Formats: sequence, C-alpha cells, structure tokens
Amino acid sequence: VQLQASGGGLVQPGGSLGLSCAASGATFRHYHMGWFRQRPGQERDLVAAVNRSGGTYYADSVKGRFTISRDNAKSTLYLQMNGLKPEDTAVYYCAASQNVNWRVALWYNYWGQGTLVTVSS
Repeated sequence: VQLQASGGGLVQPGGSLGLSCAASGATFRHYHMGWFRQRPGQERDLVAAVNRSGGTYYADSVKGRFTISRDNAKSTLYLQMNGLKPEDTAVYYCAASQNVNWRVALWYNYWGQGTLVTVSS
C-alpha cells in the first residue's frame, strides 16, 4: 500500500488543523491505520490509530483533542486536531499495519511521507 499525507501547515495555539492520508495500491479496508509524529530530536511516536473495524486508540497527550477517522470508500485516513499546542509541533506521518497489535507502533510497516505541523503564534 502507498500512502500520501497532506494538510500540514502553520497554526496558532488553540487552533485546529486537519490531516489527510490517501492510500492506493491495495485494499484500504484490510489495513489498520495510524498517525505518528516525530518532534525535533525525538523518536517517532504513535499518536492515534484506527483498526479495520473502526476501533480507535489515542495517546494520552492528544486524547480529547484529536480525532482519527477513516473513509474506506475513499481509501482515506483523517486526523482532526483541535486545541493545538506548541508541543504538537512535529512532522506527522500516516502508516498502515496488518498485524493484530495495531496499537503498537512497532507493527506499522507501510509509511507515507511526513507533513509538517507547526503550532506557533
């Protein structure tokens, strides 16, 4: 599966931004999907994930502010980010997995290119 992320940009603290990830080359609904982020000087972390059945997972740092969703008909993954904070500044990546451990970052092995989100006044 090939993944193409888009939607990053500059936003003020407290603002909102939506990311999209278009999938191609495989049957999207067969994959668990996740959004990761990598902040400067840090490792890439799993932020949110949605499994094939629509079940979701959120990291504590974004719970209540971010919403992950998927549209299987459009082969697209989304991340709606509200109440953005400067510490949300990172390169965001979408990724896919077919492993049962869909909440675990290790098992994501298909990656899109990153999209930069900058939260600053």
